Amino acid sequence: MSLQSLLAKLPFGPWRKAGPLVSVVRLSGVIGQGGAFRPGLSLAAVAPLLERAFAPKDQKAVALVINSPGGSPVQSALIAKRIRDLAEEKKLPVFAFCEDAAASGGYWLACAADEIWADESSIVGSIGVVSSGFGLHALIEKHGIERRLYTAGDKKVLLDPFSPEREDGVAHLKALQADVHEAFKAMVRARRGTRLTGSEEELFSGAFWAGRRALGLGLIDGLGDLRAVLRGRFGDKVRLRVVQPERGLMRRLGLRAGSGDAPALQAGALDQVAEALPTAALTALEDRLVWARLGL
Repeated sequence: MSLQSLLAKLPFGPWRKAGPLVSVVRLSGVIGQGGAFRPGLSLAAVAPLLERAFAPKDQKAVALVINSPGGSPVQSALIAKRIRDLAEEKKLPVFAFCEDAAASGGYWLACAADEIWADESSIVGSIGVVSSGFGLHALIEKHGIERRLYTAGDKKVLLDPFSPEREDGVAHLKALQADVHEAFKAMVRARRGTRLTGSEEELFSGAFWAGRRALGLGLIDGLGDLRAVLRGRFGDKVRLRVVQPERGLMRRLGLRAGSGDAPALQAGALDQVAEALPTAALTALEDRLVWARLGL
């Protein structure tokens, strides 16, 4: 046995052999572009985290902690593709762990992993597409408000909430939804393959299930939490390296160090915060509605 091997057995000092390494990335929130108070789960936001997570050369795997009710199908697809590209480039297995929800676009992200794990109470699935809006034409008519809308191109505005609903507009929207749904289904089929045991009619209906039922349908590979599963896979000495965003909320809002330890606002930052508040409130409401679709 070499001297280095003997030194590695020592319980102290720089020669001590460390346990296997797994990088952990948290993907939490509604998927899509955010604002000043919510960066959003977009490729632009998470790409640096993913690059750092896959960077270590001596690690055994990358773990994704997912807590998302979904959101933008485009950003879901882009993030999932980046995860797969990095996994294949680095030749690393990827584990996904569902928390409260990995639904709709959140499940799209989970499918980028080689194995998906969840809690018994996790919400999983919702493989479908949804669009929503309001019809306000009767309301403005009641209050004597006249809608004036001018376009070049008869299909330029098909779903105007202040005009009566158009049949061709609804048909166009449903066709778009069908295309996105097919892309989602293709992703699930490609990644889950023969592990899917439920009928496609059930799986792709847009329904969602708790963890144990999701396991029975083949949507996940097991029930368990990150620490227990990774310790079971890589041993009790596995090291979990959590990859955190480099910039915090204070920096995004333009806060800087002032006198002493108290933060001070940069010139004009208060005005920017005040202007962002209405948009932030609307964004928070929209996010709340997305979670509410799952009963959460």
